[in-house]
Amino acid sequence: MASALGVSDHHQESLVNYMRFNRYKRNQNLRGVEGCFQDLKDSRLTEDTFTADEVVEMLDGLEAVVRGEVESELINTAHTNVLLLRQLFQQAEKWHLKLMADISELENRELIEMIADFEESQFSGKSVTSKPTFEMKRLDPMAGEGEQLLHAEIARLNEENNKLKERLKMVETQATAALADRSRLQADLHNTQDELGNMKSRQPMKNTSGLSDLEHQMSTVKSEMEKNLKLSSQKADGLEGDLTQTKHKLLEMKAQLEMTEKELEKKFSQTGAYKNLKSMLSKKNDQLKDLRSRLRQYEPDN
Repeated sequence: MASALGVSDHHQESLVNYMRFNRYKRNQNLRGVEGCFQDLKDSRLTEDTFTADEVVEMLDGLEAVVRGEVESELINTAHTNVLLLRQLFQQAEKWHLKLMADISELENRELIEMIADFEESQFSGKSVTSKPTFEMKRLDPMAGEGEQLLHAEIARLNEENNKLKERLKMVETQATAALADRSRLQADLHNTQDELGNMKSRQPMKNTSGLSDLEHQMSTVKSEMEKNLKLSSQKADGLEGDLTQTKHKLLEMKAQLEMTEKELEKKFSQTGAYKNLKSMLSKKNDQLKDLRSRLRQYEPDN
């Protein structure tokens, strides 16, 4: 929820702390200027009368001291502000964001007076006549680096998701073909064993040598078929493992894609442009309702 300064409560607290720091530095600077005048009074104003030249000399000396004091503090304040901006920019760069500062707004008297009223209400305890509110006067386009990166990440995840789906279909097709090959080889092995048993039962005892050769051939064929069956089983197991791994990765990519889309939607809903657009639509709806009620007064429904 936006605070009085148009930022989140956490950021408003940081701004209040920075105002407190500036108030302390400002009081220190005023004491320094007062000290310059007091030094002049204690060191030079010891006589009853002074000539015009003496007065000019004292004023010139006081001007030089006060000028040096004020210039030193102004330079220090400017450098302090640069350090603060540097911290903000470094935090933004970690998220690949490019912040922009509107220098012209620094001389906006209306905003400056609002800040003064807010500071008065925060530190003096006095109630102000009007509560300062900061609203954007125009809608800026969403051209931040963060949104571009999120869109690019979503596009990359969608592309990778499509590739995983194609790979999953290919692996499923290969696994189905491997299972079919294994079933066919098992059927061929059983048929060969049955034929070998039938040949043994029909073959007479006198053809023992021929039967031995046939058994040797059948044994060779059996070993080759078992070897092929084993290779097919290993290939099918590997494809099943690859299929399972691909499915897990696909689910992980879907979850990551949904999380990225939610993050983009959440980030967009928190932007000032979205909030202002929503406020404008609400005002337009209220105006339409008011116009309709007025219209019914002059043209009531039949």
